[in-house]
Amino acid sequence: MGSLHQESGLVTKVCEIYAKISKLETLKPSPDVNSLFTELVVACIPPSSINVATLPQNIQETRSKLIKLCGEAEGYLEAHFSTLLATFPNPLHHLDVFPYYSNYLKLSQLEFDILNQHYSVEQDVAPKRVAFVGSGPLPLTSIVLALYHLKNTEFHNYDIDDSANSMASRLVSPDPDLSQRMFFHTTDIMEVTDDLKEYDVVFLAALVGMDIKDKVKVIEHLAKYMAPGAMLMLRSAHGARAFLYPVVDPEDLYGFEVLSIFHPQDEVINSVVIARKYSSRLEVEHLDHHQKLGMGSILPSSCKYCDFQAFNNISTQQDEYY
Repeated sequence: MGSLHQESGLVTKVCEIYAKISKLETLKPSPDVNSLFTELVVACIPPSSINVATLPQNIQETRSKLIKLCGEAEGYLEAHFSTLLATFPNPLHHLDVFPYYSNYLKLSQLEFDILNQHYSVEQDVAPKRVAFVGSGPLPLTSIVLALYHLKNTEFHNYDIDDSANSMASRLVSPDPDLSQRMFFHTTDIMEVTDDLKEYDVVFLAALVGMDIKDKVKVIEHLAKYMAPGAMLMLRSAHGARAFLYPVVDPEDLYGFEVLSIFHPQDEVINSVVIARKYSSRLEVEHLDHHQKLGMGSILPSSCKYCDFQAFNNISTQQDEYY
């Protein structure tokens, strides 16, 4: 009963904040905007067992609208601080003026550690080329990873908004190192095909596809064109934090083997998902078999049916699935 009461109180609180946010004339940074979104984050950050997928339809619709408002406000916030940072001779020396910079440091460290578990970074086999889809006007994840973790890696940032890329480019152009390793592409990722095969790791920003159906379309496109064996890292949300960002479930990642899902319990809001694109048709059939058995997409280490399938195919050259 206590849990249900807490969930009911949380939903009521979120809906009240949404009603106030939706009446704002603008979502650009201001005392009122900052106060309401801070109140929303504070309400959603504590660990919660709530499953937003089971909420009534009217609450689901409110959540979808709220996520879009959060995305719009985040875009304005990043543009504001990107413009401010560009006034410094070397903007990268002043990243801490962004109020959530410490969160990005923690999130980037978390993502690097998770990537490190599945990609041989420590053995001097770091990714040579990384793509970040939906980088925006303040690409802090790319910048922090490039500065502190992947110091010899090329970063290719994709955004559909030319003004966002122009603002982002101004931040790194004065830096002699990052200006040679960080590139910006103004294009819809759904129109990028062969170039996707060039990346060892693709990061998908949380707000690319704020509706899960749109996000799944992007994931399917990446699955079609990424190199076999390449890594996909994306951000999701868990519990009450799903009022702020879309939730990506393992079944949304068809064509990929889900390697790890991590749900932070601190002020880092986003969950982190890492997956690997399957290398062959056999691996995708392997996934289909497990899903039919209700095993999900995180594959068990041993499966007699799969061993049998592998044995039958051992002498057959496997074509790439995509």
